[in-house]
Amino acid sequence: MPAEAILYEKLEGGALRCLLCAHYCRIISGRKGICGVRENRGGTLYSLVYGKVVAENVDPIEKKPLYHFQPGSLSYSIATVGCNLSCSHCQNYQISKEAVKGITIPGNPRTPEAIVSSALDTGCRSVSYTYTEPTIFMEFARDCAQLASRAGLANIFVTNGFLSPEARDVACGFLDAANIDLKAATQEHYRQVCGASLQPVLDTIEELHGRGVWIEVTTLLIPGLNDDIDSLQFIASFIASLDTSIPWHISRFFPAYKMLDRPPTPIPSMRKAEQVGRQAGLKHVYLGNVRSETEITSCGNCGHPLIERSGYSVREMRVTDAGKCPACGTAFDGVLP
Repeated sequence: MPAEAILYEKLEGGALRCLLCAHYCRIISGRKGICGVRENRGGTLYSLVYGKVVAENVDPIEKKPLYHFQPGSLSYSIATVGCNLSCSHCQNYQISKEAVKGITIPGNPRTPEAIVSSALDTGCRSVSYTYTEPTIFMEFARDCAQLASRAGLANIFVTNGFLSPEARDVACGFLDAANIDLKAATQEHYRQVCGASLQPVLDTIEELHGRGVWIEVTTLLIPGLNDDIDSLQFIASFIASLDTSIPWHISRFFPAYKMLDRPPTPIPSMRKAEQVGRQAGLKHVYLGNVRSETEITSCGNCGHPLIERSGYSVREMRVTDAGKCPACGTAFDGVLP
């Protein structure tokens, strides 16, 4: 059943203003917001996806990707349909955009209690709100997260970061970690490719980090769109200005959805971006969607290898029981299981 939404205000003539994301949709009676899952019904805003889970899996936390938050653990991952962006290259468009075009909203009925119980039964250390944009199912995520926290589970957003200040405040009340997409360095890219804007994403990264949420940033590197040196330097410098210990995941693009006219990201472009991140002072830069035998997390101080991975699996963990580098005694940059 639809549930009354949080974060909205009433306007004249029965219209509503949704305050959940930076679109601030004005929604007249009988219509939905850009996300397609929040509807004005007679002057009350409803979430149409509360408890309607369309994806539910046990994932390695490295798949989020999070490499410095509970590394080597499992995360119970859920999503509903819907998204507040319209990215031309969306990897999950079947559930993020296409699924909201029908008369009914798909999804399996699940309660917060059932989600937390499943997470505990499967040995997960956290619940991840992911696959689509978790902001648009904030009410369900919040209720799951509150129960998860009481049960000793961490809560994670994998998000595009296009939250309103009001939504950031709500999210900071229950989030332990987030991987935030920083898709590009320009307003033009965000407007033309994603149907959004850049500044709210920068604000989200800055505020969540400042309020103690463990942050990792992901950039999908698209040939000819966001892989120029100026864009890379802007992104790397922005992250470094907040904290050089924030991990930057540079992900390889493959053609998808409406963006089928561009080739996969060349490996030399990935290496160039990695170099830019290092030159900006970032201690932890990773290449995603690139076949590699091993991937190493090194000590941010001395460079000693701490975590060795193969794919999404941790093969060896060399961090001491006290959470420090065995070579120099520096504390691990992140949160251990």
